[in-house]
Amino acid sequence: MDYSQNFSEAMKICGKQRSILNAKKLHGHLISTGFISSVFLQNHLLNMYSNCGLIGDSSRVFDEIENPNVFSWNTMINGLSDLSFIEKARKLFEEMPHRDCVSWNTIMSCYFQHGKAEETIKVFFLMLNDCSCYPDLYSFSYVIKACGSLRMLKLGLQLHCLVEKFAFGKDPFIQVSILDMYVKCGAVDIADNVFQRIQNPSLFCWNNMVYGYSKAFGVGRAIELFEKMPERDIVSWNTVISILSQHGFGVKTLSMFMEMCAHGCEPNSVTYASVLSSCASIRDVQWGRHIHARIIRSKPSLDVYVGSSLIDMYAKFGHLKTAKRVFGNLAERNTVSWTSLIGGFAQFGFAEEALELFNQMRKVAVASDQFTVATILGVCSSREYTCFGTQLHAHSIKIGLDYAVPVSNALVTMYFKCDSIQMANHVFRHMPLRDIISWTAMISAYSHKGDIESAREYFNKMPERNVITWNSMLAAYIQHGHWEEGLKLYKVMLLQDIVMPDWVTFSTLFGACNDFASLRLGNQIIAQAVKNGFDSDVSVANGIVTMYSKCGQFENARRVFDSIVYKDLVSWNAMITSYALNGQGKSAVQIFENMLTLGVIPDYISYMALLSGCSHSGLISEGKYYFDSMTKNHGISPSSEHYTCIVDLLGRAGFLEEAKKIVEEMPIQPDSAVWVALLSACCTHGDSKLAEFAVKHLQELDVDGSGSYVLLANVYAETGDLNGLMKVRAMMRDRGIRKNPGCSWIEVGNTVHVFTADDASHPQINAVHRMLEEVVKKIDDTGKYVNNNSSSRYRGCHSEKLAVAFGLINLPPWMPIHVMKNLRICSDCHIVIKLISLVTARELVVRDANRFHHFRNGACSCGDYW
Repeated sequence: MDYSQNFSEAMKICGKQRSILNAKKLHGHLISTGFISSVFLQNHLLNMYSNCGLIGDSSRVFDEIENPNVFSWNTMINGLSDLSFIEKARKLFEEMPHRDCVSWNTIMSCYFQHGKAEETIKVFFLMLNDCSCYPDLYSFSYVIKACGSLRMLKLGLQLHCLVEKFAFGKDPFIQVSILDMYVKCGAVDIADNVFQRIQNPSLFCWNNMVYGYSKAFGVGRAIELFEKMPERDIVSWNTVISILSQHGFGVKTLSMFMEMCAHGCEPNSVTYASVLSSCASIRDVQWGRHIHARIIRSKPSLDVYVGSSLIDMYAKFGHLKTAKRVFGNLAERNTVSWTSLIGGFAQFGFAEEALELFNQMRKVAVASDQFTVATILGVCSSREYTCFGTQLHAHSIKIGLDYAVPVSNALVTMYFKCDSIQMANHVFRHMPLRDIISWTAMISAYSHKGDIESAREYFNKMPERNVITWNSMLAAYIQHGHWEEGLKLYKVMLLQDIVMPDWVTFSTLFGACNDFASLRLGNQIIAQAVKNGFDSDVSVANGIVTMYSKCGQFENARRVFDSIVYKDLVSWNAMITSYALNGQGKSAVQIFENMLTLGVIPDYISYMALLSGCSHSGLISEGKYYFDSMTKNHGISPSSEHYTCIVDLLGRAGFLEEAKKIVEEMPIQPDSAVWVALLSACCTHGDSKLAEFAVKHLQELDVDGSGSYVLLANVYAETGDLNGLMKVRAMMRDRGIRKNPGCSWIEVGNTVHVFTADDASHPQINAVHRMLEEVVKKIDDTGKYVNNNSSSRYRGCHSEKLAVAFGLINLPPWMPIHVMKNLRICSDCHIVIKLISLVTARELVVRDANRFHHFRNGACSCGDYW
């Protein structure tokens, strides 16, 4: 007996060591000693060969056993299972003359470990029906785990009841499986009840509940539970760090990482992957480099998992050379590392490099997955690479990835961006499975085309929607001027219990609040943003700054701007634009200089807003300086918009020849905006010859609309050139061009009142004219009204004057009067309204087609320079 025991121990050791040579020697020795007929030793021989991966030898030994017992059968089935011979294991199981509980557990384990959870459950119920043996703890453990993997909560509850019936409910082993099942099924409240009943929960239970809390109750509750843990292992730290990273708490992720290191827990590859992702999310490259240095110190070589995370981080920062260097130093490269590098080059517009990397990837026998193909299709979303995109479509069909949802979504996006909406529709219709992104892509496609009705049709057909979908449809309405429909959609969104607005929702909504009439609505949206906790989000705050600016509330815009803790470039640009739009050029310059002092690098939008502010405030020397500095100091080549600003600046100041010279020396062809700026300056200073020169170029550009002709007619009128005036009017008649009628509007009592020149339709028009006559009389009494403009006969009839008079009648004395106008305010109206603010001691704000005019005490914020 001792001899058999020694043999069995030797075979156990040999199996653990997976020593094939020693296994053969032991088998030979067993034959030579005559103990080969012992079923006990034959079973150990079976197990030894299976552990060594010699399933053929195991099968031969099994076939040589004259009377295999249940242990023999179980051992052979287990060996086949370990080596992934699932069908052979099942066949042998079915051939068994007698089965015990271990037999059933072995085949259930086989199915579960090979991802066949449904088969595991079927075997369990066959076991119950067999009645020859009862399930034990392991039987329940396997079937409950299978139930959790399939998210079958209803069956899980039934199995839990069966566990209690068999009196296994208090066993810690089965409690762990039940808790894990409930967490995976999303029933965290039930899992919590199980957790509370476990006397000494294992680390696995604690880790599982921390994860479950994050899914069901939020990050805060998960952190609270984590803090209560009596002990923590690497999985505990990785779980909470991953939770923080995935929920966007980048700074807290790094803080938790440091706390982990302070507790003496050594990070592993999973830790570093989450931390590096957080460095990218908070755009902190210094932290990323610090983590990279730590990895180099702690790891002799980079594994592909950490290496891919480093590549992804550096690629997202735009440090593509560093990403490529890390990629080159990897001993092993997988699909993820290739895709991360390709995605980085694609993200920053290096299409050729991304395509070249993809071709290299195909040559080194690394299989492209759905995310690689989707990334490359994103590169092809321009007409320049349409041909390559269609070839890649064919390639995806060839390798069987065309029906993968990410690939199909990328194809839809590619085709609509290449103006092939029919192909986008074709791909969408033939998708066997569609997710929310698929539907959202089609909504964006039709929105991009301006077909809002079709976009809404797709939106209405969606089986389910998330906040991104709602935001896409909302943006479609607002970006195309359908503000009322957009706001109606937002109200419908609020009625959905499962969808809550996010920061994108509020940022989009503020785009609908762009005049005085919607200021009240804008304030209501701000209140909702505060209520939902998004007022501190920098993008939402930027939207509020822009909204206040467009409503003439630049003081409120500045207050919100000052409250932003971490300002980005958009914040600074929004505030510079606010001051420029409201005639506060010096303040715009001051904000710009503050931005430079803090090390924020301006972009072309910064300079466009700054030059516009200088133009509207007559800051000639400052405007010239900044126009030169944008190229000299920041390497930004002036665009047509920048040239429009500098031409407008010089033209308003009377430097018409200098403005003309800049236009003629532009390295790019002047567009209509540049010529209109020059023409407007000619109108202001009565230079009919140069005005004709500007109009001639506008005609060559085939610019439609009445604006340029009206400006030229005004030049002729102000210089007394009646022949020129008649000629322009005849030209307008011959070409069917009509002057856009001027209109102004004002909000009183939640109602918007619209006025046009010589308006007689408004119910209070008689009272408005009486008020206007009273005010004009007071102005005449001051002796300050001087207007040499020959068009003064229109005095008292223009729409903005009527709207101001209406405001004087209907708004209380303490309330500022806000008026909007669709055209540029004329000089006579500007003078009259300025004096109305003096004789009535009222604050008047007029937003014309170009800018805001804030009238107080007989003066305008533009300094009579507009």
